[in-house]
Amino acid sequence: MSRHLGQSPRPAAPIITLYDLKSASPQPWAPNIWRIRFILNYKRLRYRTVWVEFPDVEATLRAIGAPPSAMRSDGRPVYSLPVVVDPTRNPKAPHILANTNNIAEYLEAAYPARPVFPEGTRALQTLFVHYVQEVFVKPLLPIMVPLSHQNLPERSQSHFRGVPGYPGPQMLLPGPQREQAWLAVKEQFDFLSIILDKNVGDGDGVVASDGGA
Repeated sequence: MSRHLGQSPRPAAPIITLYDLKSASPQPWAPNIWRIRFILNYKRLRYRTVWVEFPDVEATLRAIGAPPSAMRSDGRPVYSLPVVVDPTRNPKAPHILANTNNIAEYLEAAYPARPVFPEGTRALQTLFVHYVQEVFVKPLLPIMVPLSHQNLPERSQSHFRGVPGYPGPQMLLPGPQREQAWLAVKEQFDFLSIILDKNVGDGDGVVASDGGA
């Protein structure tokens, strides 16, 4: 069917934009951002991804008016990913959100279909994510940081080599430090396994995973 002369094409419907960290691989890799990607996919929301390298994160987020994800002890803002821009509800004033927990809460409230938080478990879900981040993730940093470093584009690797105090890829070397990190995490997983085993037979359980912390 031909379009009438002078008729403007219909503008594309606005979709959500997810700002994600670029790596040397074409695949998404950051666990905390995968948490948001999981929710978007599970809720079947249309979105696109904007890939950002580490050196450009703060400038990019400031340019779009994103809020900081946290504040340093000296009062300076911290800009980090993920960030979500949602113009679908109000294209003239899109919602711009930072911080993984804030984004997850917003998506659940704004798009209640296919909920990711079972009814009555919102507080427990938040505590569970905090527990995972503090108890499981932190001991893994000596292993995760260098593995992540290797997956970054060269420009991002160079950026971090100039950051004071950044541990760098040398922490990947096998040795007692790595073994201690694995042992600390294994002990926590063993403890969690015991707790979950006690829940067998008690119904569907209380805590439902939301794709990772």
